[in-house]
Amino acid sequence: MIIFSAGVSAQPSDVSIGGARDIYDGSLYPDKAVRTYSQTERIFPTRVIKAGGKPSPLLQSNQQLTSLKFTSEGKTYDLPDYVALNRMVGLLVLKDGKIAYEHYDFGLTPNTKWMSMSVAKSFVSTLVGAAIKDGYISSLNDPVTKYLPQLSGSAYEGVSVRDLLMMASGVKWNETYTDPSSDRRKLLELQIASNKQGAIFDVMKTLSKASEPGKNFNYSTGETVLIGEVVQAATKMPLADYLSKKIWVPVGMQANGLWWLDSPGGHEVGGSGILAVLRDFGRFGQFILDGAKVNGQSIVPEGWLAEAGSAKPITGVTGKNGYGYQWWTVKPEAGKIHESVFMGRGIHGQYLYINPANNIVIVGLGARSKPVGKQAIDDLDFLAAVVENLKAN
Repeated sequence: MIIFSAGVSAQPSDVSIGGARDIYDGSLYPDKAVRTYSQTERIFPTRVIKAGGKPSPLLQSNQQLTSLKFTSEGKTYDLPDYVALNRMVGLLVLKDGKIAYEHYDFGLTPNTKWMSMSVAKSFVSTLVGAAIKDGYISSLNDPVTKYLPQLSGSAYEGVSVRDLLMMASGVKWNETYTDPSSDRRKLLELQIASNKQGAIFDVMKTLSKASEPGKNFNYSTGETVLIGEVVQAATKMPLADYLSKKIWVPVGMQANGLWWLDSPGGHEVGGSGILAVLRDFGRFGQFILDGAKVNGQSIVPEGWLAEAGSAKPITGVTGKNGYGYQWWTVKPEAGKIHESVFMGRGIHGQYLYINPANNIVIVGLGARSKPVGKQAIDDLDFLAAVVENLKAN
């Protein structure tokens, strides 16, 4: 069942939106936040991720999620509560590759391109796998400097591609979104300036070493930008073009996507900024769940997804999550229903949840007030309830 919002179908380009700093400061009021998050191509230059014009069908499941009651931290909630309190503008649930639930709210429509934020990291991880399968990258054990000689002599000397994928380079980085002096915000300021292709290296080369590579987790969007630079250097094509060639066209996305750039005509910001419609995020999730296959052949090496989506033996991953190769995993204490789950997550409430054991993909697009820490209901409790409901029916 498709439920459409009563909101506007599109936002005129002259409607006021916030800026990049507003997004990361968490200073936007609700309506302006929605307008902003749905039009970030007005903030940053972008490159088109071309679709092929032949959308793959997404059929309705006979098994529909029509209602839901669940408990989180001692309180009982239902679907409207979750959408309202967690400010979810879009929700899509695929069971066995078919739509079991689809909802748009706060003015989002099926044709609105929404920001993925760090969910984009999981796309980049998959492109690394594709580049290995295609022979562009020879091994995850390759030093980063093999592909990015600009980093020679920096703290990234001796860091492998694998270390970057695990967020375990050992290089010092402060990801605090709301701190104007953090490394993450320095990266954002470069993106706002949009006046120098590859300016990321001016920041990354100055970072200091905190520990030996491969041991300690330290979440760093800058390192995913470097992973994107590795893929671009190895393939000798823009990330958006490689994504279009390997996934967007063959998977049958219904609409062109967009990807933020560091400068007009420059390089994609690998750590965030893929813009797509809700169903195309769902198609990507289903593609991953089905083994990343095109015409029966996986675009990534054998065993890649199992490796990428499993927790690595690194210290410092706190809370209910572990970390793989740019995919979050879920620790057993979060609930047995999440066993073998991996997911992409982005600030302000974006997620792509993949549950192989129950053949379920769930996409959530959010418009929360702050980058992190403002979910009223634990997303994992909601996701567990959805899986339990569809598993029982």
